[in-house]
Amino acid sequence: MAQFNLNINGKSQQVDVDPNTPLLWVLRDHLDLVGTKFGCGIAQCGACTIHLDGNAVRSCQLPISAAEGAQVTTIEGLSENGDHPVQKAWLEHDVPQCGYCQAGQIMSAAALLAQNPSPSDTDIDNAMNGNICRCGTYLRIKAAIKTASQNL
Repeated sequence: MAQFNLNINGKSQQVDVDPNTPLLWVLRDHLDLVGTKFGCGIAQCGACTIHLDGNAVRSCQLPISAAEGAQVTTIEGLSENGDHPVQKAWLEHDVPQCGYCQAGQIMSAAALLAQNPSPSDTDIDNAMNGNICRCGTYLRIKAAIKTASQNL
């Protein structure tokens, strides 16, 4: 076990865990930030996507040791009131069905728009590649990203 000092959603947090513990499990099991979901466990589905220093990363395969000193943002930290442009566009376009993948989808979309506020269809496809939606709401996701880009 080792102690890690983390900055999660703008707050300092300390945890005492094995250095190889995936960040996903630290968030969920130690810090009660359960918005980040477990999907596949092999960083292929995107359900566990968070921001690490503003970049979308899969937290299920990221060891806690890689997060120390970085700015970590989870879906809970994206906005205080659910009023981030991506979150608002998600509702406007009625994107969620089952909702399980949506936190990861939203975090990937928000990272894209932070880096590229006017993405092309190809930019959106590339950024969202690997975020799997079992309900198949991909067309609504793309439409919501385009709407969000207009409301930044």
